[in-house]
Amino acid sequence: MKKGYFQDKVIIVTGASSGIGLASAKLFGTLGARLVLAARSIDKLEHEAEGMTADRSRILCVKTDVSKEEDCRNLVEKAVDKFGRIDILVNNAGLSMRAMFRDLDLSVLKTLMDVNFWGTVYCTKYALPYLLESKGSVVGVISIAGYAGLPGRTGYSSSKYAIRGFLDTLRIEHLYDGLHVMVFAPGFTASNVRNAALTADGTRQGSTPRDEGKMMTAEKVAEYLADGLSERKSEMILTPIGKLTVWVHKFFPRLTDRLEFSYMAKEPNSPFHKK
Repeated sequence: MKKGYFQDKVIIVTGASSGIGLASAKLFGTLGARLVLAARSIDKLEHEAEGMTADRSRILCVKTDVSKEEDCRNLVEKAVDKFGRIDILVNNAGLSMRAMFRDLDLSVLKTLMDVNFWGTVYCTKYALPYLLESKGSVVGVISIAGYAGLPGRTGYSSSKYAIRGFLDTLRIEHLYDGLHVMVFAPGFTASNVRNAALTADGTRQGSTPRDEGKMMTAEKVAEYLADGLSERKSEMILTPIGKLTVWVHKFFPRLTDRLEFSYMAKEPNSPFHKK
């Protein structure tokens, strides 16, 4: 990581009340950034903001539901009103699901697209003029599921593929404008995302089917994110299994299909199984 890179940079982080978003915000704070934290729970944001930096005036918390365009516009406007600029936008807010598509209420898929994809689009749209002015960075936190379809997560994979396509295209459109665009794909990360995941009827799963203790921590993911931003990388794929999955899927997609099916079918209470 480049020394002093984040000093006084204005960074918006969506989904900042937990998981990767919270860990990233804390790290950016220790590196001297000015923070704009967005999440639906303003009370939790305000609580977590305490102690992030020595000077509380360097943090702005904004109640934001990224699935609502007006909330995203308001987030950007408040950031510029307070700090006068935007240097980095971290589109991290996200929602997962776990159900077979055949059993899925279509409202679940729509909810995931609204939060994951449209949330990224809305925030990026309103922040873009300021990011172009600062020659700043926009990053989308996706997943290996945005490179290879993840069974039982049709809505999740679809939204992550969509984010990757959107950001890759945005990068090309602004290839010579100084805008940095990064697609950031962690592997399985210890966080609240699986507890909050939606089931077939839209209710929350409420528990995780995986051993969270064996996953990469959100704090470690945040370190990789900061490295990628400071080096202005266009893509980061984390974990050896994540990199292997993307590589194998590129050259041997049918093999990846079988391996992913077998791997995910082993989850406790998996919505599908091998016949």
